[in-house]
Amino acid sequence: MGRRTTNTTLTFLRIAVALQTLSLFFQAATAGALLTSSHGHLLHDIGSKVMYGAAMLYLLATVLAWRPGGGASRPVLYATGFLVLASVQVALGVAHVPSFHVPLGVVMFTLSTLALVRALSPRLPPASAARP
Repeated sequence: MGRRTTNTTLTFLRIAVALQTLSLFFQAATAGALLTSSHGHLLHDIGSKVMYGAAMLYLLATVLAWRPGGGASRPVLYATGFLVLASVQVALGVAHVPSFHVPLGVVMFTLSTLALVRALSPRLPPASAARP
């Protein structure tokens, strides 16, 4: 019998997905700064490293929530897929392919925001537990 996800693990998961979402928002803001500021490139470059690290941290958090038992494995798959998207995003940015880099950034921000909403939402009890 596995143990339930602890409050500490759940808090770590929430912080990791919030950091990921915030770093993606920062990337969107610095993408605009690329056009208007001489510091835009440096900020976007630093932000890309933070975003990639945040995606790795999110994957670690989902594994820690799942592996001890009690947690769902689906978030690990989502986080792994997100890390793959982040890798593609970085490669597209380095290759200067904005026609795919920008839309993928929008998709990633949307997916991360959805993951954040899911992580912050209160869990509903299973249907069998709700019956008297």
